[in-house]
Amino acid sequence: MAILSADHRELFLPLIEGIHESPPWGAFMRNLVARMVARRAFMVITLANAAPDQAPMVIHTAAPRAAREDPIDFRRLDALRLHPYGALRPGRIYALDEMLDYDDRAQLALQRAALADMGIRYGRWLRVSVGGAADAWLVLVREREDFSGSAVAVLDAVAVHLAAALRTLAALIDQRLQTAMATNALARLGVGQLAFDRDGRVMAADAVAEAALTLVPEAGARAGRRLHLRPDAARALESACADPLALPQVIRVDETRGIDLLLRRADLALGDPSARPAVIGVLRDTVREPARQAIGVLAARHGLSVNEAALAHALSLGETLTQAGARLHLTAETARNYSKRIYAKTGAHGQADLVRMVLTGLAPLA
Repeated sequence: MAILSADHRELFLPLIEGIHESPPWGAFMRNLVARMVARRAFMVITLANAAPDQAPMVIHTAAPRAAREDPIDFRRLDALRLHPYGALRPGRIYALDEMLDYDDRAQLALQRAALADMGIRYGRWLRVSVGGAADAWLVLVREREDFSGSAVAVLDAVAVHLAAALRTLAALIDQRLQTAMATNALARLGVGQLAFDRDGRVMAADAVAEAALTLVPEAGARAGRRLHLRPDAARALESACADPLALPQVIRVDETRGIDLLLRRADLALGDPSARPAVIGVLRDTVREPARQAIGVLAARHGLSVNEAALAHALSLGETLTQAGARLHLTAETARNYSKRIYAKTGAHGQADLVRMVLTGLAPLA
């Protein structure tokens, strides 16, 4: 069957663009249902490293004439013990008759009755698999007549493209996980970051930076954003971005709130092709980790009692031994005895060294 230009426009391109939709491939599914003249459809996507109790992603679609009908109950369909989904050969299209259990007449009757109740008389199943990283099952159904040969040919042409799109989606999900972990760790430390090009435009900003600073659209028709700064701070930023070899440098970006921005030369390891920033801007809020979690980490890491860990954490907040002891309802003598045990267990050489150990250890990431 010849692939039409409409297929590229309505099916293959939406597969590429739909990777970034949430959930993915909504436009592709709508167009595929229309192209195959299906009544309803769904796609189930599972990831190999998903938790056992994590529900799969399910994308439901219906033709306009079936818009008011309930989506296909894929769990009820699965409970019918049709041909096991995991045993479907990837890339092969299965008709409904191939999914039924003809070896068990009672089960066959139950399957047919349930399918009729769900308005399913004809269907096509397609499984795509990506090297054990992800699987997708695509199901399209009709009620009055079977799918035509040309419709099945369209689905066959789609299969290889869907597999490639699923492979890209699995890789993107992995990258999103890595980004989320890094962003979450920095946010726990109160760290925000921005990437600047050589003209001082903001190429990217994380959530902490977006919340702490004011970014405005670039003037004129040029794309991008800039930090809303005093004229002297804006000139200093643009000068640093134009000559990053002179960095690091610190500029005050908000006098009222006392926010400083550390500018350092960008040294990110980026693959090609990529738009490489010239400068990375780093700010830091005074946020501290939840005390209870941090105390638990200190106790586990250094073999401290809960009270000893609480005192160590209080000292890292800048409190004196007397202040920390009083807040924790310890007498001055008890606080001193605790501090001696803390130094012995952690190997810290005094209070300043203890604070250094706390702030550079795992507790701030708790």
